[in-house]
Amino acid sequence: MGSPVPSLYLDPQIRDWVLFPITLVMILVGVLRHYVVFLLQSSPKRLPRAAIREQRALVRSNVLRATSTNSPIPLSFYQAISQDLSKAFAEGTYLKDGPPKQGETPAPPNPLSDPAAMDGMMAGMRTQMVMMVPQMIVMGWINFFFEGFVLIKLPFPLTLGFKSMLQRGIQTRDMDVRWVSSLSWYFLNFFGLNGLYRIILGGDEAANVSQNLAASPFAMNTPQVTQPQDLNKLLKAERDHLEFAEGVHQWIGDGIETRILKRYGSL
Repeated sequence: MGSPVPSLYLDPQIRDWVLFPITLVMILVGVLRHYVVFLLQSSPKRLPRAAIREQRALVRSNVLRATSTNSPIPLSFYQAISQDLSKAFAEGTYLKDGPPKQGETPAPPNPLSDPAAMDGMMAGMRTQMVMMVPQMIVMGWINFFFEGFVLIKLPFPLTLGFKSMLQRGIQTRDMDVRWVSSLSWYFLNFFGLNGLYRIILGGDEAANVSQNLAASPFAMNTPQVTQPQDLNKLLKAERDHLEFAEGVHQWIGDGIETRILKRYGSL
């Protein structure tokens, strides 16, 4: 028989001056980060009337096409609306910058010249900094003051596969896998406090794990500039969709007299 693994007894002061402070600091940092993120969020800017008109024209066309197979308006009225939209799309009437000049090829939109896109990029960078910097400071604080500390023993058995996850910073083979080091306790709190944040801060909490993953020092993501859509091409392509929808149009009132008589005639 092999010699029994010696028991490990922790000083109660480790619980009072290491375990509880680390947990409390991480909770307070998450709450503070939540409010800082909300303070840094800028109020949405009002779109100009021309931009709203451009977007609503596309939405109007989508709604019209979606009701083509069960339309509440007769075919003649449907065709009049559809053809009027198609003509406006071809001429660029609804474009916020006006219709393109004759023979002029519109340049592709530059995302860096859009103030709204730049504001979104800066807001994303500020949010990432708020998420990343406090976590780096807390992890550095734990590494500097509590490196190599054993804080707690889990009350349930685990396999050896969890040893590297629960005992980071402690190089030993004989310790029970259920013991948790200070650095591992940091990671467990980092990924496991979301439920507590939802209870404290509500459903709109800004300290969830998905944002932590995107802004953590281990998975830094830089904001990507998305290419804005070319509304001129999009509206012209919508003409083909409207033409196809006209071919499959079905008015909900076709044969309504016969259907009513069949349903209620025998009553």
